[in-house]
Amino acid sequence: MKANLDKVEALACEAVAQGAQVILPPELFQGIYFPTRQDPKWFETAYGVGDHPCVRALQTLAKRLGVVIPVSFFEKDGPRYYNSVAIADADGEILGVYRKSHIPDGPGYQEKYYFRPGDTGFKAWKTKHGVIAPAFCWDQWYPEAARAMVLEGAEVLLYPSAIGSEPYDEDLDTHARWQRVMQGHAVANAVPVVAANRIGLEDNDGVEQKYYGHSFIADQTGEITAELGEDTEGVIVAHFDLDELAAYRADWGFFRDRRTDLYGKAIL
Repeated sequence: MKANLDKVEALACEAVAQGAQVILPPELFQGIYFPTRQDPKWFETAYGVGDHPCVRALQTLAKRLGVVIPVSFFEKDGPRYYNSVAIADADGEILGVYRKSHIPDGPGYQEKYYFRPGDTGFKAWKTKHGVIAPAFCWDQWYPEAARAMVLEGAEVLLYPSAIGSEPYDEDLDTHARWQRVMQGHAVANAVPVVAANRIGLEDNDGVEQKYYGHSFIADQTGEITAELGEDTEGVIVAHFDLDELAAYRADWGFFRDRRTDLYGKAIL
């Protein structure tokens, strides 16, 4: 964990030097993505939000740098376990926790063994650097989730991820559709989208999985304004004027013209 935390701290400092105010590390970045296989030993790495060493370290970093950091962590709440993110504001305060709502269960992504479906609902937090809303990896494929977060007031959508190869099909590369679905969220909700994904080949006690990177930032029109490559570790930064974004959103009328009276069971 320490090596990964040190790396995140170094990258965060680099991002701040480029003007970043909100910094997004990938999903469960403190170690390998352990849900590639089922092993009870990993439950020992879960902690409550106030006790998790990763959360505590990054809230200290957030305060020192004056930035907002959504911190992905394995959460233990009594006998319940969640894939969660804690929102560390720029003064180091933890504003709250979002628990991943959509939990995948398939080859390479056996999250249902470890995590309960989140019970927080989709949330947006007013931070010192804007209103942000985080959701995870499998959450990011659902347009309902993106819409719910923007209805809560989100000005930027943040998606920490851990996605890559599919063990059942070595030729399947989903990175382009992974990006496109989030670009669609940006367009339909008139907000920027930020996705941070892990890279590289990981070995989980004999189970190998490669992650395809391609972390990116898309603006409110869905255009990708910054992107890392498949095997590139580093920092990307984009700057947005929140007042201009609000005017753009109002001008398009997506929220003015919604017909919730007609949707009914179509959204169930």
